[in-house]
Amino acid sequence: MPPPADIVKVAIEWPGAYPKLMEIDQKKPLSAIIKEVCDGWSLANHEYFALQHADSSNFYITEKNRNEIKNGTILRLTTSPAQNAQQLHERIQSSSMDAKLEALKDLASLSRDVTFAQEFINLDGISLLTQMVESGTDRYQKLQKIMKPCFGDMLSFTLTAFVELMDHGIVSWDTFSVAFIKKIASFVNKSAIDISILQRSLAILESMVLNSHDLYQKVAQEITIGQLIPHLQGTDQEIQTYTIAVINALFLKAPDERRQEMANILAQKQLRSIILTHVIRAQRAINNEMAHQLYVLQVLTFNLLEDRMMTKMDPQDQAQRDIIFELRRIAFDAESEPNNSSGSMEKRKSMYTRDYKKLGFINHVNPAMDFTQTPPGMLALDNMLYFAKHHQDAYIRVSMQDPFSYCKFTTEFFQTYIQ
Repeated sequence: MPPPADIVKVAIEWPGAYPKLMEIDQKKPLSAIIKEVCDGWSLANHEYFALQHADSSNFYITEKNRNEIKNGTILRLTTSPAQNAQQLHERIQSSSMDAKLEALKDLASLSRDVTFAQEFINLDGISLLTQMVESGTDRYQKLQKIMKPCFGDMLSFTLTAFVELMDHGIVSWDTFSVAFIKKIASFVNKSAIDISILQRSLAILESMVLNSHDLYQKVAQEITIGQLIPHLQGTDQEIQTYTIAVINALFLKAPDERRQEMANILAQKQLRSIILTHVIRAQRAINNEMAHQLYVLQVLTFNLLEDRMMTKMDPQDQAQRDIIFELRRIAFDAESEPNNSSGSMEKRKSMYTRDYKKLGFINHVNPAMDFTQTPPGMLALDNMLYFAKHHQDAYIRVSMQDPFSYCKFTTEFFQTYIQ
């Protein structure tokens, strides 16, 4: 006969004792089960204890998640979240550097658990960590020459614990001071900084920008694209990924008028070339998160082209018509007369019509009409002109291929795929 559905068979560990095999009745209160376990090992004050998974997660068992316990699960009897949070809150303020370092290491690990995180946050733990970052790092840096590994690990664990606690969404990002933002930004702006500190700092800046408009403005004042670019030129793909994530966040939250300015800066800093050289063509596979961030960056930059894509050409605008004349001139300059050459107006019109037909325009008489449909609008013409000016030989070669010439291909491509 199978056991009742509410009964699960588990093993429970306690340091220095043999594990207990036990049947847990899921209908009983969790506190009663913990008391029963404590009684079995003659442990008083059962309210100071809790059960947690003995696997790598070490997550606490609560009334909300206890139904996830399956037959054969290995649990561990341990200090309750409230007790643990109180003890760590005191330990990370120890005057002993070794004790403080060990406490911060434990805090960084336990903060992944939302049950513990809530208890630690209730003790104003987030404020304590930010104060340690704001004021403590200056004091620790004075000792950096004689205890550099300790300082780096201490700050790394502090920032890791902060990131894990904030990821639970319990505390608003709007509560942080300018001093804290400046300190985090300073870690990113340093030319030489521990990799783990840099990674956590980039993660914090990304979250600040994405979760608070006010913090976006403050971060944007502290971090420039130029300061982020060097992090893409390293070999650590995780740092590169976080760097692009920060660029994406700044791009996404920037006002409309600021986005084009940012795109121009990215172009000036040759971001595309840097990504090609140090990320895409690097001798390693691109992980999923990096691929996602590159996709987001591509979408954000492409979105800047939407206005041009949805702008119709004005057939009466001489400046816009001159662009079409330039396309024709580049393609046929070697074999045709210049604009100011002799010959009747009718002859030149006939020649232009012939040339526009060769270039693939649908309206041979007035090719400007080809760009009155949106999309692709003026974006198609922009792309043609760029190709003609920057890759002239290739443009001439492609545009002379009948019947599917370059201009015809470009307009049809945009009409088909950018709807």
